[in-house]
Amino acid sequence: MTATIGPRMVATRATDDLVITTGTGKIRGVARHSGGAEFLGIQYAQAPVGNLRWHEPLPMNPWSGVRDATAFGAPCAQAVLGDWNKHDSETSKEDCLFLNVITPTWPAKTRLPVMFWIHGGANAGGTASSSLYKDGTLVNHGVILVTINYRLGIFGFFAHPGLTSESAHKASGNYGLMDQVAALRWVHDNIAKFGGDPNNVTVFGQSAGAQDTSLLMTSPLTRGLFQRAIVQSGSAINPPASALADCERFGEKIASNLKAPSGDTSLEFLRTKSTSELLTAIPAQDPTQLPLLGPNVDGWVIPKAPDRVFYEHQQSPVPLIIGTTTREFGFTAPVDVVRKFIQNVTGPLSDRALAIYNLDNNGPGVSDSMYGSAGDQWFADMVFRCPVSTQAASQTTLNRSTYQYELAHAIPGQEAEGAVHSADLPYVFGYFPQSGNISGNFNQADFKLADLIETYWTNFAKTGNPNSTSLPAWPEFNPSQNFIRFTQAGEVKVIAGGLRPTQCDFFREVLKQRIQGR
Repeated sequence: MTATIGPRMVATRATDDLVITTGTGKIRGVARHSGGAEFLGIQYAQAPVGNLRWHEPLPMNPWSGVRDATAFGAPCAQAVLGDWNKHDSETSKEDCLFLNVITPTWPAKTRLPVMFWIHGGANAGGTASSSLYKDGTLVNHGVILVTINYRLGIFGFFAHPGLTSESAHKASGNYGLMDQVAALRWVHDNIAKFGGDPNNVTVFGQSAGAQDTSLLMTSPLTRGLFQRAIVQSGSAINPPASALADCERFGEKIASNLKAPSGDTSLEFLRTKSTSELLTAIPAQDPTQLPLLGPNVDGWVIPKAPDRVFYEHQQSPVPLIIGTTTREFGFTAPVDVVRKFIQNVTGPLSDRALAIYNLDNNGPGVSDSMYGSAGDQWFADMVFRCPVSTQAASQTTLNRSTYQYELAHAIPGQEAEGAVHSADLPYVFGYFPQSGNISGNFNQADFKLADLIETYWTNFAKTGNPNSTSLPAWPEFNPSQNFIRFTQAGEVKVIAGGLRPTQCDFFREVLKQRIQGR
């Protein structure tokens, strides 16, 4: 039979057909209007509230009866960081460890590859509970999509000596990453019930989600939990993860801002503070310094500095797709500020760095039609492009298939700004927002590009190779550092010789100096 929802007709079925028995209890999903099923707001760990605030995630206790899984759970607690996360902030809670499973067919006929999405937002904002990720066409290419919430900001990355002392692992601060590991374990244990293959899981993420995907590649806690990775506009190589001791000192500063007592009662006091009190107690982050409310080298989740792990080729040996957009984030500062920033980062190599960007001898800086001003280029090269190409090069040493891309296609209506950070999301998920920072006047060329990218991504999830006979050939990243560019016209262009070789060869010298100087 059919039911009418607004202007569309939606197939319905007996609700018992949509009941799944997970490892801890039964849940009921809902049919998708385009076929398949959705299971939304599945709680994969106990609520991290009360005494479980700043505690590693604990498995769910079994329940009786059937729980409803037909609506999103709350986003994780977060402050307003801009218009892009205002709604997420207003609806966010600390009780937020939910995931969503979206399937292309129901009931499942064969085991399908699983794509496990980690959302971006600087590890401080955002959510998986979004139409952007749920309502597009990605799953129609024959994959099961899992999207997850994980703790953010002060709730996900707060380190403190007291927390380190009470931890069985003598570690603190990486709770958001622990949530991601717990969600991966849930997928491994339960996804077969939804028609997914627990032995064919691709972790993919964008921005902070890309950084976190890369971090998971360095963690012993994830071995065997995923078989491939897709990293979009981020890397664990830069910015480098902070030391636990530095993050603990920052945590003590936050505690002091909240007037927490010293000694054994400090954590008890902090756990009584309201969500809003904690969100407003965070000092402003200096964009030129390492984040101290973010992932740290804790000796447990991250046993070793991630940049060194990739430098020494000790990461998970999984096939990899990795890439960036052409503009990413800009750095719109006066030339003197850009020059000082470069000098602070590159130290004794700064003369060469300034010359590369035409900022030596009080130069005005070089401008590029594709990559922007000297400040824009410097920031995106150091934070996005060059870490990404360096991570690709490291992965090839493990004899694993690696593919690099660059998106040069701007969202329609944003051509003057270029392909900015997050411009890839509509094309990866096949969802085209009508409002917000990645909305545009999308047309058939955009729909065609989305189908192309979705096919590459899902081919890779199925086999570890994005290619098929119907697509333009995407060569592996090899010693000549081939990559493809998705052009403004929506075409695929193969580029040999590496992405920004002058700038990125220099970056690798800076990276070597940084690692050897520790």
